[in-house]
Amino acid sequence: MAASVKSLTKHFKEVRQELKKVHWPNRKELTTFTSLVLAGIISVGVFFWLLDTVFGVALKLILQ
Repeated sequence: MAASVKSLTKHFKEVRQELKKVHWPNRKELTTFTSLVLAGIISVGVFFWLLDTVFGVALKLILQ
């Protein structure tokens, strides 16, 4: 059991060291990246909505 506690402690120390190496975005970068992601999600959503609408209308015309 002592070995598992030591390995767990070592793991968390290594995690802390690695987190110090991470480049954390500043407020401007975070706002920019968030805006880009939201714009992309909305664009893809609108694209698939239009595609679904077109195929739905085409299917109705075919089946009538």
